Amino acid sequence: MKLILIFLLEATSLNLFAQRIKLVDKPSEKRVDVVFDGKDFTSYIYPGEDLLKKAVLFPIRSAQGTLITRGWPMSPRAGERTDHPHHVGMWLNFENVNGFDYWNNSTAIDSASRLKKYGLIRHTGISEMKSGNKKGSLKVSADWVSADGKGELTLQESTRYIFSGEGNQRIIDRITTLKAVRDVIFTDAKDGFFAIRLTRALELPSNKPEVYTDAHGIATTTPVLDNTGVTGNYKSSEGIEGEKVWSTRAKWMNLSGQIGTEKLSVAIFDHPLNVGYPTYWHARGYGLFALNPLGAKIFSNGKEEKNLHLVKDQSITFRYRTVITSSEVSDAQLNILSEKFGKLR
Repeated sequence: MKLILIFLLEATSLNLFAQRIKLVDKPSEKRVDVVFDGKDFTSYIYPGEDLLKKAVLFPIRSAQGTLITRGWPMSPRAGERTDHPHHVGMWLNFENVNGFDYWNNSTAIDSASRLKKYGLIRHTGISEMKSGNKKGSLKVSADWVSADGKGELTLQESTRYIFSGEGNQRIIDRITTLKAVRDVIFTDAKDGFFAIRLTRALELPSNKPEVYTDAHGIATTTPVLDNTGVTGNYKSSEGIEGEKVWSTRAKWMNLSGQIGTEKLSVAIFDHPLNVGYPTYWHARGYGLFALNPLGAKIFSNGKEEKNLHLVKDQSITFRYRTVITSSEVSDAQLNILSEKFGKLR
């Protein structure tokens, strides 16, 4: 018995056991917190359409507690860019669903424009919340609704988040099933689909301002900022790096960088069962880290086109994994993680 007690004490001190993952429901705050061994990791937040036009994971931290997501506009921090107010935390949506834009909608859009062109994703419930030693899970639902004054329901969403990891690594799986309430077409478009907006330090250094215009002609500027401490760099499974990864296809994309003394890797993985695998990447140097399997026309300069049709009651499922590591990660390690994720069903 004494030997067993000694082993348990040593194992605990060396962190040999799987870490405890706890989900804490806070309905009055419209959020569910995800906690690893007593330390905040992320939160599922659904504050309502007066603040956000979708539910998101926000903020997201590394195993060392470092914030990897941009704070603005929900929780601004000094030195951040203040472009694209619809880029909050981690989310999934699309620019053109039956003619409505779910991606670009935000409180910055004037009411007249929103009524005509935009859609919102309305959180409808939490059906499952599990804590555990090796993983935690959260199952939520939402309605994709047009914002044209009719509130027409287009899609019903069921999403399961799986939170896992140990040591210096944190993993988020998002498995989302979309069911068509009526005939639906996702018309090939640039802005989508699964994304994270990253903190300033994980952007790519930039020496020029950029202006980006959405499908409705609304322009946002990403100004030149002080590049001190800005260390991000993309690298794809195909060996492409930096800004050149935009519009290329790959089974995974890794963003490496450093915040303070902490080296970081944020890698997103596509799944072989997903439509359009391997996906196109809509990854920008100013902090938008996104993939979009439904933007083939613009990404291929018109050589391809991907319009996704769902008939009433038809469903489609998307699976994505994000791995956040507080150290450098090799291509070989990322390939192993990719193969492992590919076995998930």
